[in-house]
Amino acid sequence: MQKVIGIKFKAAGKIYFFDPNDIEILKGDCAIVETARGTEYGQAVTKIKYVSDEELVAPLKPVIRKASAEDEKIYLSNKEKAKEALGICEKNIAKHKLSMKLIDAEYTFDKTKIIFYFTADGRVDFRELVKDLAAIFKIRIELRQIGVRDETKMFDSLGPCGRPICCSKWMGDFNPVSIKMAKEQNLSLNPSKISGICGRLLCCLKYEYETYREELKNMLPVGAKVKTDDGEGIIEKVNVLSKRFSVRLNNADGIIKEYPVDEVSLLGSADELKRLREINYENLTPEEIKELERLEKEFDNSSL
Repeated sequence: MQKVIGIKFKAAGKIYFFDPNDIEILKGDCAIVETARGTEYGQAVTKIKYVSDEELVAPLKPVIRKASAEDEKIYLSNKEKAKEALGICEKNIAKHKLSMKLIDAEYTFDKTKIIFYFTADGRVDFRELVKDLAAIFKIRIELRQIGVRDETKMFDSLGPCGRPICCSKWMGDFNPVSIKMAKEQNLSLNPSKISGICGRLLCCLKYEYETYREELKNMLPVGAKVKTDDGEGIIEKVNVLSKRFSVRLNNADGIIKEYPVDEVSLLGSADELKRLREINYENLTPEEIKELERLEKEFDNSSL
């Protein structure tokens, strides 16, 4: 176990652990810390605590000091200078006619390096651009290519739900999201319905996914043969939240009726039930498989 304190450098950024170095820092205090890219200014988001070695990324960097009012002034000044640097970089990108979109810029606290973030459709040869920028700023230059999800994370926006987007407010990392998650929650597979403003699948598809999976284990699956008060039929749809089944009746010209879970009993064999419970592509119709494959190509969940 090692004594650490969790520091964030951005409001919705990752939490990094540092050695508090016997410096008294409380949750909410700002601190100057040593990082792999130089000296940085961050905020403590946890109290000093002990964590196991498995949770740490070695080597553990130290806290240099608790931030002072003067340190805060330097930090805010660096942010203003970064805005100026952004304009200079944009002019040089245009000069070199590079196919890249500049997103943001930031100085390290000690001003030994400036990092420019950009998006591009593919790889960009920016070697000449870096030379020009190094000659202008007289410090180390780093150009970092990011994905569209990272780009969206950098700005405050409203999501389809009408609330501030999660990634810019509190999410430290992006979780993998798949079309299958939308399918298993009975959501529309229309891209406009399940994509965020970044154009990728909504991160919130992940939030309730495990709950749906657990609830479905205790409910009969789609395709199960069942008996109702109106006769026998086959389950066409499972509504997890309302705990109701949509059943296509055999003796009523295929009419579909809804029934509470406790008003439906299983007719099929245990082996058939087990097969139907296995949620995978083999249980989907050819049309559904084709649609999912198309959507998987349309949505690229990777973040560069």
